[in-house]
This record gives sequence, C-alpha cells and structure tokens, in this order.
Amino acid sequence: MNAVDLTLFASRIEVVCEEMGARLQGAAFSPNIKDRLDFSCAVFDVNGELCAQAAHIPVHLGSMAYAMRDIVTMLDWQAGDMVVLNDPYFGGTHLPDVTLIAPLFMEGKLVGFVANRAHHADIGAESPGSMPISRSLEEEGLIIPPTHLMRGFAVDEQVFATIIDRLQHGDQARGDFSAQISANQAGLSRLAELIESLGIADFAVSLEKLNDYAARLASVALADIPDGDYAFSDVMDDDGLGNQDLVISVNINVRGSEINIDFTGTAAQTAGNINCPLSVAAAGVYYVFRCLMPAHTPACAGSFRHLHLSAPQGGVLNATRPAAVAAGNVETSTRVVDVITGALAQAIPERIPAASHGSMNNIAMGARGQRPWDYYETLGGGMGAGAQGGGQSAVQTHMTNTLNTPIEVLEMNYPLRVSRYEIRRGSGGRGERNGGDGLIREYEFLAPAQVTLLTERRRHQAWGLNAATNGQCGENRLNDKLVPGKVSLDVRQGDTLLIATPGGGAWSRPD
Repeated sequence: MNAVDLTLFASRIEVVCEEMGARLQGAAFSPNIKDRLDFSCAVFDVNGELCAQAAHIPVHLGSMAYAMRDIVTMLDWQAGDMVVLNDPYFGGTHLPDVTLIAPLFMEGKLVGFVANRAHHADIGAESPGSMPISRSLEEEGLIIPPTHLMRGFAVDEQVFATIIDRLQHGDQARGDFSAQISANQAGLSRLAELIESLGIADFAVSLEKLNDYAARLASVALADIPDGDYAFSDVMDDDGLGNQDLVISVNINVRGSEINIDFTGTAAQTAGNINCPLSVAAAGVYYVFRCLMPAHTPACAGSFRHLHLSAPQGGVLNATRPAAVAAGNVETSTRVVDVITGALAQAIPERIPAASHGSMNNIAMGARGQRPWDYYETLGGGMGAGAQGGGQSAVQTHMTNTLNTPIEVLEMNYPLRVSRYEIRRGSGGRGERNGGDGLIREYEFLAPAQVTLLTERRRHQAWGLNAATNGQCGENRLNDKLVPGKVSLDVRQGDTLLIATPGGGAWSRPD
C-alpha cells in the first residue's frame, strides 16, 4: 500500500465516524445531544483496538480507546447484536455517558466494531440533571453493565423498557437511545461498504499498516522531547464533601520515544465524586500527547503504542467500586491535562501553553413532580496562552469539545431566562501573551428548581508560565451571594444564578 492509498484509507474510515455523528445529532431528541453535541463516535477492530474516531469529545474517545479491549473480550458477539453500558468500572466514564457498541460480521466472520457514546442529562439520579453531590456510584443513577440491547437485529424490548422506566423523560430518552442505535447502524453500513471495496484480508492489512504508520509518526514526535524525568503536581479544589486540595501528581519518564506516565503521589480516592476510573485518566494522557503529534497522525491505536500509563489502584485516578465518579470524568480529567502539561513545560517550554481555565463548569438543573425537567450543560472559560499567541476567551478547552446551548433553545425548552451572557473581561492572566478571559452566564429561574454545580478553579488559579500571572478564579453566585464550587441548591421562581468562569494563565512576563 503506497502513501496515497494509505491516506485515502485513513480518510475513508474516519468518514464512517463522522457520518455516525451526523446521524446521531440529526435523530436525537434532547438539546444536550442535538444542540450541545455531547457525543462521540469511533470504529474499532476485532480486538477492540481503536481504528478511527471523529473529532468529537476527547474524554469520551480516549477512555473508549483505553477500555474497549476489555469490553469486547468479556462478551460473546453475534451478528445483529448491540450492547449498551455506562458502568464506569466496566468501560464507562460516568453514568450519564451511555455507550452503544455493535459488531460487524461479514462472510460469517467478526471484522470490527462501531461505537458511540452520548451524554444523557437524565440517567435516573434523584437530583435533576443526574450530576449529584454523591458519595457512591449508586447515588448517581441507573448503572448499566455491558448488556445486550439488541440481538438478532431486533431490540430486546424488555431490556429497553427496564432502562426507560427508570428515567423521568421516557419519550425523550427513547428517542435519544433510538438515535444512538441508528448511528451505529449507519456506521455498520458504511464500514461494510469500505471493507467490501477492499476485501476482508486487505482491510486487515490496511489497518495494520495504518497503525504502523501512526506509531512511526508518534515515535518521531515523542523523540523530540528531551530524555529525562519531569514531575508536576496540582490540586483539585475539593470533592464537594469538605475534603480540600486533593493532589494530582505525575512523573513523566522520557527515554527516546518511550514514555512512562506514573501518577504515584496522587491522592487516595475520596468520599466525593471527583474520583475516576483509570480509563478517564488515560484519556487525559492520550489527549496531551496526541496534541504533540503531527496533525495528520491517524487517530488509531498505533499512535499510543509508546505511552505507558500507571496509577495507584484505589486512588483518585484509579478508583475502585463503589467510589462516586460523576465529576471525575469532567473535572478530574481536566486536571490530569494540567499536570501532564505542567510536567512537559519543563522539557519543551516553547511548545506547552499555560493552564487553561481548568473546569467544565458543570451545571445540572431541573425539577421533579408533575412537570419534571432535566438539563445539563458545561460552560467555557479562558484558554491558557503559549509562545505562539494569547489564549482564546470563553471557549471549551482540552477534554471537552461541546458547544454552548443557544439561549433560544434553552429558553424554549426549560423554565429559564438567560439574563447575561458575556465575556468576563480581565479574568485572564497577564504577560507577554495574555491568558484568555472566562465568561459570565446568568440564569433567571421562572419556576422552582433544584441545581447542582460541579465546578473547579474556584479556590486555585489556572497557572501562568515563565513568571507570567495566573488567571482569575471562577465564582458562582446565587442572588449575588457566593456559593461553593460544588453544591446542591434549591431555587425559587425569580432567583438568579450567575456563573463567572475562570480565566486562563498567561505566558512569559514581559522584559
């Protein structure tokens, strides 16, 4: 296979994932999926190794890439199967992220898998938005171990009903799950067309060559990092239950293109929900090092061959059941990026930016009773500055790649009014290159509701580099009164909630 054919093959398999995403977005019912685009799609080989992914959400895709090998070996796959799961200790991330996996059989042989993962704002937790201030996994909603949702090309209605009956919004949930099924069916169809055009044997050979090519590109890129040991630590503000300044620590050992990433020294798993499974930590690692590779590096398993990850079992980054994990996927994964980049800034300072705002600024809200509603969104903040330029303002960074919810969509679907939405001027750090500013978003409640906030960088600033200043911490205010970064609130009609997100760190103090 020559270079042109290999490039075409990589593009064709990636387009399978992009079409899956377009189908999922177009068919979904909930604003969280169809408007915010809180979903991801990927293709895997027969062993669960990543073949391709669309440019969706890094924390979804990296964690799937790490966990799929174990998932595909624990089940007996047949043509027409589709498996659903969200259990963080069996390949998931946190309970709202529901994954559907489908095998592709051709000529009686298993030839690969397609998968998509989408965030469901209602996954059965008692608190609206299914992102509670939790102490255990069971408090976070419906736990779905790997379970057959389809067999023999037909939906198992009993399994489907068992899931839907636990949720507040049956029609919407059924629509979103059906959209996920449809996305996988589109992926299976397009992947089958690609394999038919090549033949099963040549498809397998092409995958092998694609992975080898990705590994070579990765090897060259990683070898540019000087050999050495690079350590860095940062902290999580708190776990929502009174435990503060939980350390996330890393030591990166670089020897040629082989890189060992060790999180020894990280805090033990905690009572609150900032814990995460190792697959989520892996997603943060994969993301940072993938950013150091050439843009044309295929997004497949070969690009990660030279990365070796370890974290103490029973720690915040490698939690054990039944540790709560709702915020680990969103907040702790972001701090993993911060410590990896902080360590690498010692090795390749001209290529590493200052810390970005360091939080997905999660807001879950809604109500129970006769007119239940559930909503969840993440908010952007300030991007860290780097040698090539200042940080962007009011953007999602690193582990999330979702959009904001348009105000018109929010107000049309929920008893909310957005009274302010603007850039938080001056919140980014100052230096030769300024950090990006955060944003301000203020909600007025048109009916009583319950709100959960899971936010970070409310106590510790996003750090600057090379003596430049840090970004400002974020603030959360209910009726202009400061409230904690992680908190559950009961609000009344007419109350206002203002979220001011953190700014990014600056790069280099001016001479």
